[in-house]
Amino acid sequence: MSTRLGKTSRRPLVIANWKMNGSYHTNAELLAQFAPQWQGVHCAEVAICAPYIYLPQVVEVLSRSNIVVGAQDVSQFKLGAYTGEISGAMLVDVGCHYVIVGHSERRAYFAESNRIIAEKFMQAQAVGLVPIFCVGESLERREAGEALATIGAQLQAVIDMVGLGAFKQAVIAYEPVWAVGTGRIATPEQVEEMHGFIRAQLGSIGAGIRILYGGSVKPDNAAQTFALDDVDGALVGGAALQANTFYGICQAADL
Repeated sequence: MSTRLGKTSRRPLVIANWKMNGSYHTNAELLAQFAPQWQGVHCAEVAICAPYIYLPQVVEVLSRSNIVVGAQDVSQFKLGAYTGEISGAMLVDVGCHYVIVGHSERRAYFAESNRIIAEKFMQAQAVGLVPIFCVGESLERREAGEALATIGAQLQAVIDMVGLGAFKQAVIAYEPVWAVGTGRIATPEQVEEMHGFIRAQLGSIGAGIRILYGGSVKPDNAAQTFALDDVDGALVGGAALQANTFYGICQAADL
């Protein structure tokens, strides 16, 4: 487990994952409400990961703000005849800093394997993007006592491909699949156990890596979650679609 001293060296980070939501109009309204609230200097960093087609809009609106922009996915290929794919270089070109890789919905709905996700991680870093590497276990894996082994295998796939040191330029987000969009949230003991396990898997660099929690994070449970020694912020889904709700979560991380 990290110490409080170790935690103070890791800047809190709250990331909005809009998923497949939004329109030019609703995006503009949401950003117009949230961005002015987050003016000035803050302890916490905030990023918004928008759908591909809205990235130019979000980058433009936030260009004079202190809010960073990211994408929700990236191709495992550098370039070429891959219809419908978006490369890391393209994301950098439109102004992205972060990119989510390995989200549980990509793993479940699009059959992305640990290897494919590791390749995406590698392509993101090759062009200077910071991967937000998602790990998590299903309810079935947890009930079978395989939660730690599942997360260990997800981490190991990246380590095998790009080396342990690559995590120095990455963020990890632990999202128990059974708590994503369900209204359920892991207990503090479950979160701290998993985050501590992840740090242990990263060895000597673990204390310096930001590890976020994701899974039904709301303003009323965010402060308790962020108070845990090994939690450095949150990857927020549905709650990020309401400006005041998302602001409440960001405030909790800013203490």
